[in-house]
Amino acid sequence: MTHPSYPSAYPQQPPGEPHTVPFPVFPVQPPSPPAVPGEDQQPPAAKAGGRDRYLDLLRAVALVRVVVFHLFGWAWLTVLFPSMGVMFALAGSLMARSLARPAWSVLRGRLRRLLPPMWAFAALIVPMMFVMGLKPVREEGIWWFLKLGCYILPVGSPPFPWESGSESGFLEQSWAEQAAGPLWYIRAYLWFVLASPLLLKAFRRLPWATMLAPVGLTAVIGTGLVTVDGATGEALVDFGTFGACWILGFVHNDGLLKKVPRYISVSSAAIIMAFGLWWASGHLTEEGWNLDEIPLAQATWSLGFCAILLQYAPSWKQLPGRLAGWDSPITLANNRAVTIYLWHNLLFMATMPVIDQLWNIPWVGDHLGTYIDASYNVLMLILIWPLIGVMIVAVGWVEDVAAKRRPRLWPNGEPKRTGKRGAGRGTPEPAGVPGRRGR
Repeated sequence: MTHPSYPSAYPQQPPGEPHTVPFPVFPVQPPSPPAVPGEDQQPPAAKAGGRDRYLDLLRAVALVRVVVFHLFGWAWLTVLFPSMGVMFALAGSLMARSLARPAWSVLRGRLRRLLPPMWAFAALIVPMMFVMGLKPVREEGIWWFLKLGCYILPVGSPPFPWESGSESGFLEQSWAEQAAGPLWYIRAYLWFVLASPLLLKAFRRLPWATMLAPVGLTAVIGTGLVTVDGATGEALVDFGTFGACWILGFVHNDGLLKKVPRYISVSSAAIIMAFGLWWASGHLTEEGWNLDEIPLAQATWSLGFCAILLQYAPSWKQLPGRLAGWDSPITLANNRAVTIYLWHNLLFMATMPVIDQLWNIPWVGDHLGTYIDASYNVLMLILIWPLIGVMIVAVGWVEDVAAKRRPRLWPNGEPKRTGKRGAGRGTPEPAGVPGRRGR
């Protein structure tokens, strides 16, 4: 892949000085948003209505892993849980389910859900880029303005300055590159959606050949055997890397995995994953085992990993056992997947000037400066969640408007308490009137 990646650690600075280390550059894969950004929230396995909480759990875990990886850059996370492959597989399953309806109405609905949240994001960062010095490239002429339109319809890579502002500014100079980083996923998701009617027809005729074809594409263009330059090459590599996971979602939706004996599907998936690790071992980059930088390894490892996850999918109507305690945050993450994915990288940069204020607190900056430096990443990880919460309240409702739902500020699934005083907790309910509490 050609996407930049984060460093794994920050250099230390002397106590008492503002923290000015370069913020890590957005890596390839994350959400990673999300099935994600722009996704219909109805899961495929819930045939009788309702949500499949197992798939919701996978989506929430994928989002959290994306956030953690984009901060710490730990390469082993791409092996432990390939978030982007999981998100594309879930999205493909939901897309196949939706295509039981006329294709045009499905495509229109997906675009309607995806684009407004992205427009809200672009409405902030694009003016900021111009204010901080972005200028049209004379050599490109009108083509530069057409590429700027990718902030409206993300069919390609939108332009952004590699450096913006000044070294002493509020934001780190690579802020625009980092802020625009998540848009690679939006572009890939859009093309998968547009291609899905044809992909589904091909899959219904030749299911396994169609699913493995993207892996073959990755083996050709993702390994350097054939080189395609520029944004077109990046888009083709992304399509090949995650196309098999998207079509695996078709397999899950059609129930084909259940028709294959588990010992065959799991052993086949294990062989594919083993090949991915073997290939990665011979093509390590300076980032080590970061599969985001090794397309063929990413494609095969993600395919096998997702096949096992979907083979054992239990189709929960409710989260079981101790997982039930996480029901609210999981519901919130699924209802605001696009918002979390698009904004979290920019919010990481917002944590830095906040943490730097610790130096201005009497006694803290003088006596705890070394500890602040040593735990800077941890402090960023702690602070990012309330900032994400603020952004959910501020712009998350756009996802509801895009889906033609009533706007909600905090859609975590908990029922509103609208009853009058006396109908709340601890108040006896009249006999024969069930369910009043908590309505």
